[in-house]
Amino acid sequence: MAMGGNLFVLNKWREIIVTKADAAYKSKGCRVFNLDTVDFAEASHLQSELIELRLAGRIPDVILFLQHPPVLTIGAFGGEQNVMVPRDVLEKEGISVTHTDRGGDVTYHGPGQLVGYPILDLKTRGRDLHQYVHDLEEVVISTLGDYSISAHRDPDYPGIWVGQEKICAMGIRVAHWVTKHGFALNVNNDLKPFSYINPCGIVDRGVTSMRQLLGQELEIRDVINSMIRHFSVVFDTNVHEAMVL
Repeated sequence: MAMGGNLFVLNKWREIIVTKADAAYKSKGCRVFNLDTVDFAEASHLQSELIELRLAGRIPDVILFLQHPPVLTIGAFGGEQNVMVPRDVLEKEGISVTHTDRGGDVTYHGPGQLVGYPILDLKTRGRDLHQYVHDLEEVVISTLGDYSISAHRDPDYPGIWVGQEKICAMGIRVAHWVTKHGFALNVNNDLKPFSYINPCGIVDRGVTSMRQLLGQELEIRDVINSMIRHFSVVFDTNVHEAMVL
């Protein structure tokens, strides 16, 4: 289901998530929602709403899995100097451009890329931001390992790498110890739009995807299932999934 483009739809999804998260809150678990395709701005607004609810103690930790329509997002530390083509080229390709409050520089989101947005209260996890990022990276690395893809961190560059090519971008924001944004794993997405930018401001590395490495299309649903299993182990939490149809 693709998320619509108006406040009514946004509020409806918020109500659904709050209602379905209630059971997990009582059991102190983490609630997972697969939202399919969601506009970037709407997803950001939804995250902000959920952060307020998490801070108020009305919902438990939540993870949103979704995909975005084609968009370049520029983080708080970036600028349009790393967008290498004119706006009219992007418009012809159907790619929008937006600024966001996550860390990092510019990256691309599009169909076939799995985006994960954890809304976690780090006050219950030692208030350790570096450990949180490390754990989130570990979930992605372990998920890729399920597909016999050997991925790693790079001490000089953020994200998850396969050789010299980035397969997963990471960018987060934390407010009052509650997390926002997260990761973007290249599964089946077209990699051409990355040629329009210096991804994350990096000029001497490439990008890759699970499809490119394995030579076949993957089921996003299967990748999500693998990621949920590893998230449960790495973050030592009970994960309750609620499909939103």
